[in-house]
Amino acid sequence: MDRLYSPWRSNYVSTTNKIKGCVFCHISSNPKDDETLGVLYRDEKCFIVMNKYPYSPGHFMVIPHTHTDKVEDLDEEVWAHISIKAQQGVRLVKDVLNAGGVNLGMNLGKIGGAGIEQHIHYHIVPRWMGDTNFITSIGDTRVYSTDFESIYKKLKQNSSKYFI
Repeated sequence: MDRLYSPWRSNYVSTTNKIKGCVFCHISSNPKDDETLGVLYRDEKCFIVMNKYPYSPGHFMVIPHTHTDKVEDLDEEVWAHISIKAQQGVRLVKDVLNAGGVNLGMNLGKIGGAGIEQHIHYHIVPRWMGDTNFITSIGDTRVYSTDFESIYKKLKQNSSKYFI
C-alpha cells in the first residue's frame, strides 16, 4: 500500500500549548479574545472563525455555540442559522477573495474525517484554479498567495456586509 504523508499537519497534532478541552467551546466562551483567536463573526447561536491550519488561504469555519458531535441532535433553529451563515460565508469568499470555487461541508466523527470530532462545524474552503499540487506532500511546504493575518483582516473588515 502506498502512503501519502501530510507533514504540514504535524504542528496541529503536536502543539504543546494546546487549549485544554474543546477548542471551539473555548473560542465560544471568550469573546474578548476574538481578534487573537481569528473570529470573523459571532452572534447568540454561532461564531465564525478562521482555521489556524487552513487547507487554502481564507479557510474558515461556522460553529454553533452548542457543544455536540451529532448534527442530528442540534436544535433545528440553530441548524438553519448556521446553514444560512455558511451560505453567507460562501458569498464572502467568492466576492472578497475572488474564489473561483468553494468546498463547503462537515466531517462528522473520526471515521468521517473530523479533526475536532467532539463539536460539529462547517468548513468553508475557498478554491482557485491551480491551487492544488504535490509540493505540500513532497516538499513539506505550503504555498499561500498571502499571509494568514492579511486574509483575516480582509475578511474581517468585510464580514459585516455578508453576515447579517
